[in-house]
Amino acid sequence: MQLNQPVPDFSLPDQNGQIHHLSDYRGKMVLVNFWSAECPWSARADQALLAILNQRPDQVALLPIASNENESAALINEAIRQRGLRFVLRDSGCGLADLWQAQTTPHAFVIDPSGLLRYQGAVDDVTFRKRTPERFYVKEAVEALLEGRPPPLQEAPPYGCTIVRF
Repeated sequence: MQLNQPVPDFSLPDQNGQIHHLSDYRGKMVLVNFWSAECPWSARADQALLAILNQRPDQVALLPIASNENESAALINEAIRQRGLRFVLRDSGCGLADLWQAQTTPHAFVIDPSGLLRYQGAVDDVTFRKRTPERFYVKEAVEALLEGRPPPLQEAPPYGCTIVRF
């Protein structure tokens, strides 16, 4: 995945088996987030990403992607319900996580309405020692892009729980 380059289309099923294509969301800012039902960092990131989505539902789409091989459908469905998500896409076999080189949950990617990757990495500036964020990188990227400006930061190292691959 190269910054400022087109993102290849993908197709993944959600928890109900409905297929979602990245191209279905062309024309919107797309937040792709590699996600976990068990990871507390992912749960915290969901709230920040949902806040962005709720502020701009006509301009932004959220695509959480579950790649952890150890998370059952029941566990994922319970996390969806508890966190107030509409759906989560299933990346069985970690094919998309491998292609996008996602290593952690969360690992966020911001794709602009024309399909270019404009940001990738951490949702915010929290670290293992600094628990309260001062900057929300994904929100900054979305706001800048919607105003016609480049994101103030295009890449930040992701942090969180390791994606479980078998």
